[in-house]
Amino acid sequence: MAIRLSRTFILRKLHQLSGIMPLGIFLLEHFYTNSKALTGAADFNSAVKDLQSIPYILFVEIGGIFIPLIYHAVYGLVITVEARPNNLYYPYSRNWFYTIQRVTGIILFFFITFHVLNFRFGMIPGLNTLSVAHHPDQSFDIVSREFHNVWIFIVYVIGITATVWHLANGIWLFLVDWGIAIGERAQRLTGYACIAVGVFLLAVGINAAVAFIHPGGLLSRFM
Repeated sequence: MAIRLSRTFILRKLHQLSGIMPLGIFLLEHFYTNSKALTGAADFNSAVKDLQSIPYILFVEIGGIFIPLIYHAVYGLVITVEARPNNLYYPYSRNWFYTIQRVTGIILFFFITFHVLNFRFGMIPGLNTLSVAHHPDQSFDIVSREFHNVWIFIVYVIGITATVWHLANGIWLFLVDWGIAIGERAQRLTGYACIAVGVFLLAVGINAAVAFIHPGGLLSRFM
């Protein structure tokens, strides 16, 4: 007998899937490329140039990243509007995680928009006027100049933290809702694993960001 799936069920599954794939790829690619700054401007500029030399890169970004992210962001806002937080009545950790997931989703909506318009297209008035994508040979200097503005750097620290949380917790939700992590023990262990992944990614992201201000990043001070 055929099983009829509701539109809401399908939309929510697509929302989860579109968050794992484009957001995960978007984050990991950025952390990998930004980490090239740890070894100097030349390596970072070369990494940006290699990335921008991918054939039809704009179409790849639109189809593989921007459209799924826009869907994920818009439907995430719909879920946020419909949400009824009950943390005060039921202050369980998962209730707080759900609320933080919604809050970080709102932060990401504005942060990723700001990031793409600023560094990808150079369209934020009063800030960077050069697109990193169109000036790969100057990309390190462009990012470094922006990050030396303490307020911009704080925005990126908040954005990186929100992105890592949203992805790490989103992976756990994906594993549970898609029936991959079944049972209390499996869900608890995957929860610990997602926390470990989140802590690692946060350290990588912050260290890479600091590298644009201090050569070698934070780790160079301890090595």
